[in-house]
Amino acid sequence: MSTTKKKDGFSAEEKAAMRARAKELKANEDGETAVAEALAGMAPKDRALGKRLHALVKESAPGLTPKTWYGMPAYANKEGKVVCFFRDAGKFKDRYLTFGFNDSANVDDGSMWPVAYALTELTAADEAKLRKLVKKAVS
Repeated sequence: MSTTKKKDGFSAEEKAAMRARAKELKANEDGETAVAEALAGMAPKDRALGKRLHALVKESAPGLTPKTWYGMPAYANKEGKVVCFFRDAGKFKDRYLTFGFNDSANVDDGSMWPVAYALTELTAADEAKLRKLVKKAVS
């Protein structure tokens, strides 16, 4: 018999994300409003990064539609599939914000490529790289 406790089920943060997704599926909310509300709920540092990422995606891929996905700001193509998203550090008590791409993004590069990036700040070089990736994702 083991003396260590086994963790059962989902964490509180994971349960909250699932509740947010269920709410999103039921709601017929404007995507800009939903993203603005998601940003407002972030810690100040994450909110500042998030606002810059939101502007970057909108400028780089104006054909994508903002929405929330599991409570996170996300951007969908015309078919409604999420192409890219970001998750604030506070959502799962991470030390960095994550910007990621889903399988509907055209970011393939050979037989292996990154689909998520950790961000603690957003430099001009980082912005240039992400702009290029977002444009590629929708190409």
